Amino acid sequence: MAHPLVPSMRLDELLAELQTRLDAVLATRDRVHSLLEAVVLIGSDLQLETVLGRIVETAARLVDATYGALGVVGEESTLLEFIPVGLSEEEIARIEHWPHGLGLLGLLIKEPKPLRLARISDHPDSYGFPPGHPPMGSFLGVPLRVRDEVFGNLYLTEKRGGAEFDEEDQAVVTALATAAGVAIENARLFEETRRREMWLQASSEVTTSLLSGAGPHEVLTHVVGRAREMADADVAVLRFGNGTEIVDGDLADLVDQASIPLGRVGSVRAVLQLGKRPGRLPFTPSLLRMLSAFADQASIALELAEAREDAERLGLLEDRHRIAKDLHDVVIQRLFATAMTLMSTVKLVEHPEAATRVRHTIDELDETIRQIRSTIFALQSPAVMGEQSLRFHIVELVEGARGHLGFMPGLRMDGWLDNAVGDAVAEQLLAVLREALSNLVRHAKATRAEVVAEVTDGVLTLIVQDDGVGVTDGGRRSGLRNLEERAVLLGGSFSIGAADGWHTRLRWSVPVS
Repeated sequence: MAHPLVPSMRLDELLAELQTRLDAVLATRDRVHSLLEAVVLIGSDLQLETVLGRIVETAARLVDATYGALGVVGEESTLLEFIPVGLSEEEIARIEHWPHGLGLLGLLIKEPKPLRLARISDHPDSYGFPPGHPPMGSFLGVPLRVRDEVFGNLYLTEKRGGAEFDEEDQAVVTALATAAGVAIENARLFEETRRREMWLQASSEVTTSLLSGAGPHEVLTHVVGRAREMADADVAVLRFGNGTEIVDGDLADLVDQASIPLGRVGSVRAVLQLGKRPGRLPFTPSLLRMLSAFADQASIALELAEAREDAERLGLLEDRHRIAKDLHDVVIQRLFATAMTLMSTVKLVEHPEAATRVRHTIDELDETIRQIRSTIFALQSPAVMGEQSLRFHIVELVEGARGHLGFMPGLRMDGWLDNAVGDAVAEQLLAVLREALSNLVRHAKATRAEVVAEVTDGVLTLIVQDDGVGVTDGGRRSGLRNLEERAVLLGGSFSIGAADGWHTRLRWSVPVS
């Protein structure tokens, strides 16, 4: 006869087993529900970097992993990007660098199939972790595929509670990886579509700026900024062969860089360089192709802008030549004829004061003719394209002093100022003229002044003279000493004093070469 407690014990066992199975069913249902929520979550955003971050965060949460990471695989079977979760700031600071895809992580790259380990250290390929990386026990790795191509791998470690990852964990992460591949592809397509729209808009803006009359530098500055936006780069730099560059963004701490030539084959005008900081997704081949096409169009736009500027400059030169011809053939001839008439008339004037005035008028006409001839020479000797001539800068400084003096100083320029004077000497001349005019404004108290710049027999001479108070013995000498030192360094001479009716005459002479 069976003991009366036996049926009761078997019933308890059956009930316990039933409860266990019910719990398993409920847990499975909850996990499936969590998986579905995760799939919806990672597909709700179309920004690729955001999608990748959500994928690894969701995978770690679904299998209760302490640490997780997503490694993006590059063309050379190395990790182009490593997106970790679960690490504290202190742990991140102790890691020298992110893994490059060696050892166990490299095994998943070479053999893209799920890998589950109770302890990482037990596997023969358990190396490749950088110095400072925290120790990890259990491991689950699952490849991420996009259109049957391996995009990267999910790495999950340290299941909470000291347990191992089981088959169900592997199945859940594998299912998530399948959905993640679709989300990544959608994000890629969205990014490509968005960039194509930006490319079309940027191309249209370049064309519009050209039609509105923008210069080459303005167009190129716009090109650099739009290229950085299209590539989602941290910096874009356009470098020219002469060392100049146009920068948009910050040049510090760049790890991924791309270079795109600007110009035709055999005639590269500049190089467009793009850079990203650490932790950013690398530049894709499709993006670089799009940027290359944009650079080609920008190069054509630049050539058109320069051709338009050349045409405008040619028109300006033709106008300058016409004005110079009119001044020479008409104005100077009339002034010369007037001076000759006055010279013949002065003999007929009996009153001494009247004769003196006529002679003074003749001298003024001679000086006017000399100034006009100097102007004609300047008009017929244009500066190098894109640069201002020495004559231009001299006129600019003298005209700038006019507002402070209350009158316009006389100006005479003779000789090959724009052709014979080198850049270094021209720079010194302008510095001396600037200092001389500054002294004239501050100390001279003049009502009349004259500036003369001329090249004669290989010597450049600058004269600044005025009818002011003159140079006093106790006056400031530091500025004048500086002018003298500049002349001596160039093998020239410097003098200052009264001369020919001027209370102050500053004379600065140096060899032109």
